[in-house]
Amino acid sequence: MKKQETDQGIQINKYISNAGFCSRREADKLVEDARVTINDDLALSSSRVMAGDIVAIDGEKLKSNQRPIYIALNKPVGVTSTTDDSDKSNIIRFMNHPKRIFPVGRLDKDSEGLILLTNNGDIVNKILRSSNNNEKEYLVTVDKEITYEMIRQMGVGIRILNEVTKPCFVRQEGQRRFRIILKQGLNRQIRRMCDELGYKVKSLKRIRIMHIQLANLAVGKWRYLTPPEMDQLERALENAVG
Repeated sequence: MKKQETDQGIQINKYISNAGFCSRREADKLVEDARVTINDDLALSSSRVMAGDIVAIDGEKLKSNQRPIYIALNKPVGVTSTTDDSDKSNIIRFMNHPKRIFPVGRLDKDSEGLILLTNNGDIVNKILRSSNNNEKEYLVTVDKEITYEMIRQMGVGIRILNEVTKPCFVRQEGQRRFRIILKQGLNRQIRRMCDELGYKVKSLKRIRIMHIQLANLAVGKWRYLTPPEMDQLERALENAVG
């Protein structure tokens, strides 16, 4: 912990995420719902945790400094990337991991492929924030023959959700298949881009996030990141905006 954070405490949402309980965004919601206390007083979004403070969630003391967990899952179609218990197809129920973990970002229910899960909420925004330019690679099959113009327009950017997508790498891999590498993650971005050009996505598979490859991991299976993968991830995110 940096000296400045030691002197002035650490923001409550960051403290909760560092403890591995959930992401910062989810921590904000816990505070907003009056489920977090610091030394038995309700926490505010502006609250900071000082050395020796006792933070509790729903009355249970938060245990900090959990060992970081980093998992790569080949998500099947039909599993939703949410921690919402009311969704019976949620990824946490599917994983059934003994530790509290949560997904890093989303992968559509209709899509399959690589998704990361962790108990380290501090890295989530660093991976997902588009300004950090972290790559995500996909293989996409569409419903009709791909044209040169389609590939060109996908690469230069398409207006969806009231903004133009960032320029990206796109390469045709077959008559109806292409590879695309994104550095942003708008809601259902690839599907919306294809829709704008008159194509329907038949299958979408994410095969890489940053340096982490899906490789031969079978659908529905997962693995822990290797030490070299974790070292490279930590180096890549060291100076990233959170």
